[in-house]
Amino acid sequence: MKVVTAAIIVKDAKILIAKRKATDKLPHKWEFPGGKIETNETAQECLKREIKEEFGVDISVGECLGESVYHYDHGSIRLLAYRAYWQGGRFSLTDHADFDWVSLNELQQFDFAAADIPFVEGLKTGEIKL
Repeated sequence: MKVVTAAIIVKDAKILIAKRKATDKLPHKWEFPGGKIETNETAQECLKREIKEEFGVDISVGECLGESVYHYDHGSIRLLAYRAYWQGGRFSLTDHADFDWVSLNELQQFDFAAADIPFVEGLKTGEIKL
């Protein structure tokens, strides 16, 4: 099972979400950005590296907001979500088709990857606080 991370980054009461490319696994699905933890890397180090690589910005990583295990056709993942804070840099796309800052009410309009849905639900119900 692959262990991957997701950053829930909030700025001005909006949440960062990213759309996967057409050529990716789970094409066109939206997700909280992050990636696979590499050997000898902590989840927090992974998130900082992935967000820098994917968006060109620096973040700090806060508390773990939970985990989601999902069994896709291409393999199983354990997704660890963390609260994260934008520290600097200008957002640009290097690994996704698109990104957006959305309100809690707008989350339901997006087609999220299955492993991310428990975090979408947690945000919408208030179980995960902004």
